[in-house]
Formats: sequence, structure tokens, C-alpha cells
Amino acid sequence: MKRILSAIALACMIPASPALAQNWNAEIVDTGQGYLIGNPEAPLQLVEFISYTCPHCAHFEADSEAELRYHYVHEGFAAVEVRHLIRNPIDLAAALLTECGDPSRFFDNHKAVLSTQEDWLARAQGLTEAQMARWQAGTVPSRMRAIASDLELDDLMEGRGYSASEISACLGNEAHAREIADKSQANAAEYNVPGTPSFVLNGELLDGVYGWEPLREVLVSARQDSE
Repeated sequence: MKRILSAIALACMIPASPALAQNWNAEIVDTGQGYLIGNPEAPLQLVEFISYTCPHCAHFEADSEAELRYHYVHEGFAAVEVRHLIRNPIDLAAALLTECGDPSRFFDNHKAVLSTQEDWLARAQGLTEAQMARWQAGTVPSRMRAIASDLELDDLMEGRGYSASEISACLGNEAHAREIADKSQANAAEYNVPGTPSFVLNGELLDGVYGWEPLREVLVSARQDSE
């Protein structure tokens, strides 16, 4: 009996394991204007305006991921919302693909498209006259499918587990394509977005901030001010 009581007493002295911190990178929602990852009540609400054909946007994604996603977002200090800035038909086709399926898939799709940008932009430089013609003629769905096929973006999405029919359906959704384009135009006008990438922090456009290092300085300062 004494041994049992001693064991119980010892157990009571051992502190319970702390509850696992929430992984805010698992929280992804469609905001109606873009896709947000992180704590919706985070003190820092960052909006990224991204064009898929913008090389600086691809560099930003690669440079920022480790610290922005796995530090600021993971800890719940910042939420990041990606909004499309459509500059050309390739941007629109890519946006349709990144938004294909459940919202939870958006950020991985987004990363996949930007991380392979150099490859598929190189294909765009080598288009034949016939390919360029089918990008400019026909219905919106047929043009979007032609772009995805010629740049092998459909193959990229198949590699991410999408079926050919799912990809075709997403590229063929003309109403959604027009919605994306309209939102892009409205957002650019509302915030007077000068180019990509551009950033809005807590409702204010960050003037002169177009990459990870200057954005990082802003975030570090904002975090210090909040502590």
C-alpha cells in the first residue's frame, strides 16, 4: 500500500505535458477576395498581391516561406492572404488551377506553380504560331485549356493528384475566370497596387516594399512594437 501511495504522490508531483500549440498553417479559408492562411485574429493581417508570371513573386515565395509561414503564421502572430493580380491570360489560367478544388489545397498549389515558374515560362518563350493563335481565339475555356496544355501546367496539377477531368472543369469555368479577373481589377484599384508583388498590412499598402527582406524588416518592427 505504501508503494502505491508513494507512486501516486510522485505522479502528482510530475507536471502535465503542455497542450500542443495550434498549427495555424493548417487553417486555410477562402475569404471571397483571396485565400488566407493562419490565425484570422492575428495582430498582423498581411495581404500579398501576386502575379504568377512575375519572377519577383516566385523569388518572394521561395525567400519568405521558411520564416513567414513557419514562424509568423505558425505561431499565430500573422495571417497571410494571397490575392491574384491578373496581368495576362497565363496569370488567369494559373489562378484557375491554383484555386481548383477544396480551399485547403490552394497554398500548396500556389507554391507548386511559383516554384516551377522558370520551367513553364521558358515554354511560353518557345510557342509556335499555331499555339499563339489558339491562345487568342475561341472561347475562354478553350483558351485557358490551351495555355495550361502548352505550358504543361495541366501535367503539374496531375502530379498533385488532380484528374484530367477535374483540371478541365476548373479551366473551363468561365464564370469563375471572370470573377477572378473582376476581383483583381477591383483590388488593384482599391489599394492602388503599383505592381507585383505588393503588400497590404493591416489595411495599409506598404509603399516601396516589393520583396521579402524589406517586408521582413516591417514585420520585425511590428512584432517588437507589440511586445
